Amino acid sequence: MDDVSAESFEESFGECFGDRFGERDAAFRDEARAWLRAHPPGGHTPRSWERELGRGGWIGIGWGTTEYGSRTAATLGRQVVWAEEYARAHAPDRLGHIGEHLLAPTLLAHGSRAQQDRYLPGIARGEEVWCQGYSEPGAGSDLAGVKAAAVRASDGTYRVTGQKIWTSHARDADHCFVLARTDPGSRRHHGLSFLLVPMDQPGRIEVRPIRQMTGTAEFNEVFFDGAHARETVGGEGAGWRVAMGLLALERGVSTLAQQIGFAQELRDVVRDAVDSGAVDRDPVLRHRLVRQWAELRTLRWNALRTLGPSHDAARLAAGDAAGDASVAKLLWARWHQRLGELALVVRGAATAAGPGPWTPEAYGIDDTQRLFLFTRADTIYGGSDEIQRTVIAERVLGLPKEPRP
Repeated sequence: MDDVSAESFEESFGECFGDRFGERDAAFRDEARAWLRAHPPGGHTPRSWERELGRGGWIGIGWGTTEYGSRTAATLGRQVVWAEEYARAHAPDRLGHIGEHLLAPTLLAHGSRAQQDRYLPGIARGEEVWCQGYSEPGAGSDLAGVKAAAVRASDGTYRVTGQKIWTSHARDADHCFVLARTDPGSRRHHGLSFLLVPMDQPGRIEVRPIRQMTGTAEFNEVFFDGAHARETVGGEGAGWRVAMGLLALERGVSTLAQQIGFAQELRDVVRDAVDSGAVDRDPVLRHRLVRQWAELRTLRWNALRTLGPSHDAARLAAGDAAGDASVAKLLWARWHQRLGELALVVRGAATAAGPGPWTPEAYGIDDTQRLFLFTRADTIYGGSDEIQRTVIAERVLGLPKEPRP
C-alpha cells in the first residue's frame, strides 16, 4: 500500500462495488440515482420516509409482481442496483425492512390470497410497519425452544401469551408476526404456528426498550398477555416450515446493500489510518487493512454466487436454500467484528476518550466507538455462530445430529 490514499483505496472498491454489476441495468441505476437525489431523506421521520418510498414505487420491487403498487417487478440485477444505490446515497436504515423483505415474500410463498391482498398493499405504500416475534429469553438462537403459547378460542381466533426479546421496531410496528406454540403438548419444532398479531392492543401487549452499551435502544422486549390473533400463515402447526423459509430471506439481496455499508465503514477506517500516518509506520496494520478489503470482496462474490440467476424471494421463503444463509452469516459477522477491532487499533489510545462528558444517564460515543461496541453482538444476534455451524454440519454436510439432553 505504498503511496496509499483513502481515495485510491475507495476507487479500488469500484471493481467490486461500482457500476459494473449488470451493465444492461445502467438505465435503471440512473433512474434510482435520480430519484434519490430528487427525494433526499433529510427532514423525514422514519414513517414519512417509508411513505415517500411507497409513493415512488420503490417498496416491493423484488416481489415479482407490480400488483400491489411497486414500480417494477425487478430482476435480481435491478434489486441489487437499487440496494447499492440506496446504501451509496447514505439513505437511512429502513423502518419497513421487515415487512418488505421478510413478511411479504413469506406471504407470497405460504399465505392465502386474502392475506396477500390484505397486507401487501399497506407494506408497499409504506403505511404499515411490521416487527418479528421470534427470539425469547430462553430461546434465542435455538428457535425451536420457543414457549410463547397461542390458545385457540371458541370463535376461531387465538390468545397469545408469552415474551419475545430483541424485537426490532416493536415500538413503531402496527403488526407482529409471532412464532408461538399452538399445541401445548408439543416439543421442539413440532406444534408451532406462525401468527399475525396486531400491536395496538393496550393491556394485552407491552413493549419495553432494551438499552445497549452503545447508549441506544434499537431492540425491545415484547410481552403478550392474551393478545388477540386472527390468522396463521400456512395453517396451524406449520410454523416451523414457514419460519425457516423466512429466515433464509434475511440474507437475500439485502446482504449486498449491507456490504456497501461495510465498504463505507472500511473506507473511513482506511482514511483514519492514512491521515494519522499509521498506515506508513506499521506494516502489520497495512496487511490487516488489505486483508479486510480482500475478504469484503469475497463476501460479495459469495453473496452473488448464492443468489445466482435463479434467485427468487418465494423460492427462498419456501426453504430451498439450505446452508446458504448460515455460511453468509458466519462470514459477515466475523468480518464486521474484526473491522470494529481494527478501527480501535487505527485510532489508538484516543479511542478510550469519548467526544463529550460522561454521565451514567447519558454518554456520547463517536462512530468508531459505536462500530466497535455494536459489532460485539454480530456473532450472537440473528443466530449465533455456534448455531450456524450446527446448521451447516447437520443440514449441508449430513453429519450426525448434536446430542441433546
